[in-house]
Amino acid sequence: MQIDQLHEYCMSKKGVTEHFPFDDVTLVFKVMNKIFLITGLDAWERGETKMNVKCDPKWSEELRAEYDAVNPGWHMNKKHWNTVTLNGDVPDQLAFQFIDHSYDSIVDNLPKKIQEIWKNL
Repeated sequence: MQIDQLHEYCMSKKGVTEHFPFDDVTLVFKVMNKIFLITGLDAWERGETKMNVKCDPKWSEELRAEYDAVNPGWHMNKKHWNTVTLNGDVPDQLAFQFIDHSYDSIVDNLPKKIQEIWKNL
């Protein structure tokens, strides 16, 4: 996966915005102002193709056991976030599933009022 594919995929989702809240190299994707993916553009330039995505804790354990490229989220709550190294032993199709899962978990936990706004976008 290339950074432009990651960007395009995330931005194609309903209600998504992109931000640089921490510095000028940490790209954050949010749905309805809640983070669902973080990646470092400087790391991509160095060939370190990584993303942090939210994940169900039980599934996180399974993924970490199965894939060398899935690790506890760096600088994140390690129970709920994974750092995934792309272009390793995780196929792109599975990486897109991780993004979907992260996005969906955020949307599913939005307050009802915000979910209604999201539905009407």
